[in-house]
Amino acid sequence: MDRKAVENAVLTILNEIGEDPSREGLKRTPHRVAKAYEYLTQGYNKKIEDILNGAIFEEKYDEMVIVKDIDFYSMCEHHMLPFYGKVHIAYIPNGKIVGLSKLPRIVDAYARRLQVQERMTQQIADTIEEYLSPAGVAVVIEAYHMCMMMRGVEKQNSITTTSAMHGVFSEDTRTRSEFLNLIAQKRI
Repeated sequence: MDRKAVENAVLTILNEIGEDPSREGLKRTPHRVAKAYEYLTQGYNKKIEDILNGAIFEEKYDEMVIVKDIDFYSMCEHHMLPFYGKVHIAYIPNGKIVGLSKLPRIVDAYARRLQVQERMTQQIADTIEEYLSPAGVAVVIEAYHMCMMMRGVEKQNSITTTSAMHGVFSEDTRTRSEFLNLIAQKRI
């Protein structure tokens, strides 16, 4: 990212909304915003192979593996406003498992870019399917969207839920129900 170009763009925005970029509180705002966007969009620079870093293991385990309540923060590509919430991931191994910490890292790789929730849900599921070839993978995302809360319809308590179900999760209603029931349960 060309940080100076982003700083200049922020300076333009400040001027266009009628602010005085030279006042004390705004003097370093273009710099701070550029650094923030560099961090918030770091997912563009992440490679799944680097994230996995060889942490895929041969294992005969063939029951459901769930990592739920993975916090994420992203930016809506339509308004460049935040959306955030929880990701729940399940897969049924088919000879391969992955280090559990890799699943939240995959979430971050896709969340830390301009995004829509629907695409992000599918990208996470597709990635797990591609690298693990499981019997099935399921991803559910529940999120609050600031573009709906702060502007437009201004519905502060609405939650958007998306899901992607592959393999046995899309073919077997019992497996899908087991996953949905398990992610609905309270924490330990």
